[in-house]
Amino acid sequence: MTVMTTALPFGRPLVRADLDALPDDGHRYELIDGTLLVSPGSRVPHQVVVGNLHLLLRASAPADLLVLFAPLAVALADDTEVQPDVLVAPRTDFTDTDLPVPPLLAVEVLSPSTRRVDLLLKRDRYQAAGIASYWIVDPDEPSVTVLELNSDGLYVETHRSVADQPITVTRPFPVEINAAALLR
Repeated sequence: MTVMTTALPFGRPLVRADLDALPDDGHRYELIDGTLLVSPGSRVPHQVVVGNLHLLLRASAPADLLVLFAPLAVALADDTEVQPDVLVAPRTDFTDTDLPVPPLLAVEVLSPSTRRVDLLLKRDRYQAAGIASYWIVDPDEPSVTVLELNSDGLYVETHRSVADQPITVTRPFPVEINAAALLR
C-alpha cells in the first residue's frame, strides 16, 4: 500500500494555485471561498444523467457556445474554483485549461455526497458570481429545477420538470427537458 501525503498551506484560506499540489486520484477537488471541498467519484446514475444532459444541450446549442462536463475548472475568484457537472459558455471564454469566467449555465446533478453542497454552497456562490442560469437535477425524484437570476441578482425558480413532465427553457438557448428521460 502506498501512502501519499500532500502539503497544503496552513493558517490561510486556499487559493486556486494550491489545487496544483493535490493528487490526481479520482476525487473532485473544488474551492469555495478558500475552503477545500473533496467529492468522491460519481455513481452510474449520476454519469447517465450528465451524459444525456450533455448530449441534449450540445445538440441544441448555437455554434458560438460550448457545452462541456466535469472535470473542468471554472474560476469564479482566486479563492473559488468549481467543476459544475455540465456547463455552457461562449467558446471564446475558454482557455486550453479552464474557464476563467462564470459560465452562462451551470448544472449540478445531486448525489448523496454532494446534495447539500449543490443546494446550498454552490447555489449561493453561483448566484454571487452572476451565473445567469443554474439547473439542479435530482436523479432520485427525478426532477430538473431551473433557477435564473432576477433583476435583483437573486435566483428564482422559473421552471421545474418532475418525472415525465417536459419543460422548455430559453436561457441560455431554447431546449426541451424531460427529467425522467435524462435517466434512460
